[in-house]
Amino acid sequence: MRILSRNTLKKFYEEEYPLSEQSLLSWADETENANWETPQQLKEQYRNASILSDKRVVFNIKGNDFRLIVDIEYKFSLIFVIWIGTHKEYDNINAKTIEYVKNN
Repeated sequence: MRILSRNTLKKFYEEEYPLSEQSLLSWADETENANWETPQQLKEQYRNASILSDKRVVFNIKGNDFRLIVDIEYKFSLIFVIWIGTHKEYDNINAKTIEYVKNN
């Protein structure tokens, strides 16, 4: 799988939450080595992931301290990072409808 908007992850762990770095790097490494063709294949590897739709998935990061929302295009092996934040921040958003906002 290819992760698009990986800089969103880097900015998160470099500028906001350094304690998330190792967990995010591990997730990215595992994900880039995966070849999921369906949400079911993803769930085999990440049982705690929440499949919200055919494309949208929420991952628990660092023992559920952080949440990562992505859109996945299985057909093209692409993952687009939509949102990342703390578990508390996640509780205040709608994971099904939140959209990526690029910060300059």
